[in-house]
Amino acid sequence: MSHINKIASGLTTCLLITLASFTVKAQTTQSPWWFGVSGAANLNWFDGTTQRLNNSLIVPTAFHKGFGVRPYGSVLVEYRPKGVVGFMLNVGYDGRGAKFDQVEAPCNCPANLQANLSYVTVEPSLRLSVPSSGLYFFTGPRVAFDISKGFNYTQLRQPNTNAQLSEIHNTIVSGQVGLGYDIIISAPASSTKVSLSPFVSYQPYFGQEPRTIESWSITTVRAGIALKFGKVHNKPIVKDLPPPPPTAAVDVTFYVTAPKEIPLSRQVSETLPLLNSVFFDDGSNQIPSRYLVLSPENAGGFKEAQLQNVEYKDMTGRSARQLNVYYNVLNILGDRLRANPNARVSLSGASGKDVAEGKIMAESVKLYLVNTFGINGSRIQTEGRVKPVIASEQPGGTKELVLLRAGDRRVDIESASPELLFEVGGGMMKPLQITTVETDPLDGQVIFKVDSAGKYLKNWSVDVTDEKGATQHFGPFTDSQEGIPGKTILGNNGTGNFKVVMTGETKAGKPITKESTVYLVKQDLAVEKGLRYSILFNFDRANAVASYSKFLTTAVATSIPDGATVIIHGHTDIIGKEGHNLTLSQQRARDVQDILQKALASAGKNNVKFETYGFGEDTNHAPFDNATPEERFYNRTVIIDIIPLKQ
Repeated sequence: MSHINKIASGLTTCLLITLASFTVKAQTTQSPWWFGVSGAANLNWFDGTTQRLNNSLIVPTAFHKGFGVRPYGSVLVEYRPKGVVGFMLNVGYDGRGAKFDQVEAPCNCPANLQANLSYVTVEPSLRLSVPSSGLYFFTGPRVAFDISKGFNYTQLRQPNTNAQLSEIHNTIVSGQVGLGYDIIISAPASSTKVSLSPFVSYQPYFGQEPRTIESWSITTVRAGIALKFGKVHNKPIVKDLPPPPPTAAVDVTFYVTAPKEIPLSRQVSETLPLLNSVFFDDGSNQIPSRYLVLSPENAGGFKEAQLQNVEYKDMTGRSARQLNVYYNVLNILGDRLRANPNARVSLSGASGKDVAEGKIMAESVKLYLVNTFGINGSRIQTEGRVKPVIASEQPGGTKELVLLRAGDRRVDIESASPELLFEVGGGMMKPLQITTVETDPLDGQVIFKVDSAGKYLKNWSVDVTDEKGATQHFGPFTDSQEGIPGKTILGNNGTGNFKVVMTGETKAGKPITKESTVYLVKQDLAVEKGLRYSILFNFDRANAVASYSKFLTTAVATSIPDGATVIIHGHTDIIGKEGHNLTLSQQRARDVQDILQKALASAGKNNVKFETYGFGEDTNHAPFDNATPEERFYNRTVIIDIIPLKQ
């Protein structure tokens, strides 16, 4: 999705720079009604998973990402009364086709898929004009009716297939936002006004799932130009705009929020998802030493329940306890296979280099299960691949390949047995429930917020002074919101009134100061109890949360009691741009909150409080480090903390 952000940002910037010179010649007169035509290019990004093309063809390897440029054309009508608010309506042809990134079939044969979707689209929009300027913004729904759903599938050593996609939505309802600029090209004295209007719009993937099956979605950036005609009575032309008013002094809003009581620690009963992968070091096809391997004698007495009930106090703020559980994944798998003699597994090794090495990696895992846990080898199938089925590295990618390839060098564990794997958005291992003691929980932080800090300020800091005059300094910060553990501010005190002074520097180099106060109270020594759930995402995916809908609705929502506080925090690994990762984590967290709120409303629970955050790759809040592929995979997460109402 970072490519979409770059293109949308670039198109917007170029549009504004190119058209700024026309502002001083803008006419104050305008026609209330305009009619015309438009033409544009749709830049379509495909995301998600596509494998069942129709009832007759399920391709051997799933397609995930794609891109294409397709035409758009419409007839339009606009209503522009005096003032800011107006209306637009476009009806036309909407091309949404694209070519998926090439994948490799199990026979090591390149495979290609091109989708040729097109629609008749009806797009009513609210139009917001910028006074004394040709610039306008618009937003509204898109209602599209399918008129074409063909596809072309080619695979080396197989006949080409040209057919129709099945399970296509006949009607799609989505939305768009955009901006344009009206340039009057007719003579000033003419009563017939002609406007040439370049425009750009962004149509996110929300609602743009073209099929009733699978997870394929489309995001579109549209750039084009419209020709519009209007009729007016001649009025004088204002050739020169009045000088702009003097720049107003920068002002921001600063406020502090704190919990009623600062919890010192919390005992958390966590449902921990287990990755169904074993990651191998580069240059080695043996199980890495960080995974806990047992002797046959010790394996005889191993039970996964041993990992569930041991309390562990994480003094570093990182989830060392959770990784310790995960590094027992082969022992957990061996115990489950031993306890379920009818269960079978498939091990798919991906080396990143050749199929043979991937096969050796898978065989090393099989050998451990057979020799250590006594599992019959006929119950374990192995295969070798160059890339895993769901790969992080995409064709054509050039950045951070070392980290991406480390995550793709692994053995994936697949099984149809629910005693082994738990289907929540992919082949995740059935989770474990473990007990941890969390220090400085997120809801024990004092939140300092400066609205629009990124827009107006270079940086800002806070000084917190207690009743005895002792001052603690925090910062500098650049984001609009920062949290400091309340326990840090209180120190050894049980309660305290504090004066808070925010000092910032504007982008013009001017100082700005704001003041507030906060009263803090430590919670009593009794350890609170809470619940924690986590869901994991594949690399750079946000809409995969839809795959977890059943798990969130049936497992998580049902465990939230009346009056509880639910804290949802999204995270990413360090791969990719920081701004993109922040947006991605926020989107994931909001999607999880939406699903939980709907489930709670259906159950009649309306007094649950939500606190939702997206931290991106921020290492101060990340649940894991990023040194190993396992840690990076576990950082692609949304964590749900459930805190019951204190009695």
